[in-house]
This record gives sequence, structure tokens and C-alpha cells, in this order.
Amino acid sequence: MSISEKAGAIAREAGALLRRHYEAGVATEYKGDVDLVTIADRESERLIVDGLRSAFPGYGIFGEEGTRRGMDSEFRWYVDPLDGTTNFAHGFPVFCVSLGLEKRAAGLATDADGELLAGVIYDPTRDELFTAEKGAGAFLNGRRIRVSATTSLAESLLATGFPSHKRHVNPNIHFYQQFTLRSHGVRRAGSAALDLAYVACGRVDAFWEFNLNPWDTAAGVLLVREAGGTVTRFDDSAFRLDSCEVLATNGILKDELVGFFREMFAGRAMEPIPTPAEFAARRALETR
Repeated sequence: MSISEKAGAIAREAGALLRRHYEAGVATEYKGDVDLVTIADRESERLIVDGLRSAFPGYGIFGEEGTRRGMDSEFRWYVDPLDGTTNFAHGFPVFCVSLGLEKRAAGLATDADGELLAGVIYDPTRDELFTAEKGAGAFLNGRRIRVSATTSLAESLLATGFPSHKRHVNPNIHFYQQFTLRSHGVRRAGSAALDLAYVACGRVDAFWEFNLNPWDTAAGVLLVREAGGTVTRFDDSAFRLDSCEVLATNGILKDELVGFFREMFAGRAMEPIPTPAEFAARRALETR
């Protein structure tokens, strides 16, 4: 059984636990002023940790809800036992389990990234299991997936997210407005892991967000790459698991989006939004 098959079985088991809690009703607590946690988060993490320790003895585990085991190991799992907790707590059916595996070579600096080897994201409300292993492609319920073929921002559907804490100091609302005006729309579903999975399978053409954590992104980043897409920072520099900036695209849109971020950060005026007639004329020229 492959790494993704073993991890996928664990993710499905954790997803079944989440679904039972979801159907029974959710009791919540606050980790911060607006940052929620539920009993389901903690139970799911315990189940996943037990499963990973059995299936992958000696591997490290870095979990959102506090698990820190074997952090000096060559292999490290990043575990988000419930990505989309706020959705879950409010009965909004968009949440998932996310497991990403990193290989860290001996002597690697603590602030340096290793190599992402495997990723699993499971959506229990839709029974969708996304899996990827380095060099082997990306899959949804066993079927190979690819990023979209959309060629321009004006014809794209995008995704983003906003932090559950310090929202008043986050600049993303400005980017959200500009991207919304210049695309077919921006979706804000509330689960970064699923947003990345949706880039991988072509449901959205790109995703950006500020200040995520390794457990939010490790699995999804590998999915996007194995599905033929790209993941960078906003300035096109290499993505880092510290996730200060995440820009995932179908590859075709990357240069246009990077240029857009460059202009926005520089404070330069954006190109005027074309009228419907101007857009139609431009599209007609491009399709000749």
C-alpha cells in the first residue's frame, strides 16, 4: 500500500468522525478573540496521530492542535485535523482533513523547507479524497486531475481567504476587491486546503492568501504541483512552508497575477477595467 493510500485511509476515518460530530451538533471554544476550536478538532487530531504513529512509525508529527512528536525526524507529517473549523462550527458544509508529508534531510536548517513527498485532503461532506505523491500525479477519488486551461485573469474564477484573527490589520480586502472586479469572481469558502485542492482539479484557476500555516498548505501545495500548476509567493519567489504568502495558479495565469501583485504593492494605479464591449473586442482578437 502506498503512502497516500495509507494516509488516505486515516483521513477517511477522521472525516467520518467529523461527520458524526457535524450531524450531532457542535460545541465550540475560543482559542483567541474570534479563533474557534471544537471538540471535533481535538478528537480528530488524536485519531490521526494514533493512525500515523501506527502506519508510519518513527515519523514526526506537527499538528494544528498542539501535537509535536519526533520533530527531529527525517520525515514529518503536517496535520490539520479540521480545516474550516469556523464553517464546521456554524453548520456550513465546507471543511476537510489535511495531511502533508515532508522529507527533511540530515543537517537541514530548522527554518529551511524539506521536500514535500505526499499529500492527502479529505472532504467528508462530499466524500472527496484528493491524493498526491511526488512525481506520481494528483488524484481525486482515484481519478487523475489537472489544473485548468484558463488563459486570462478576466476569464478566471479565483479563491482566497481571510484570517480568523487580526482581520482588521490584514490587507487582503484590497486585493479581493481588485481581483473581483477583474475576473469572473472570487470565492471565499473558508478552507485553504480545499481551495488548493480546487486549484489542482481545475474548479478554480488560482488561489492566494496571506499568513497561513504549514498544516494548512503542505498537502495542497503538492496537489497543485502534481496537477501541473505552480505555487510561489506573490513576487514569484519560491514558496515556503512558513506560508507568509501563497499564490497557487494553473501556471498559465502566474505571470499575469504576479504582475498584478507587483503593481498593487507598489501603489501604482491599476489598468482601467474594460467595458463589456471592450472585453468582447479584445477576446475576439485573441481567438482569431
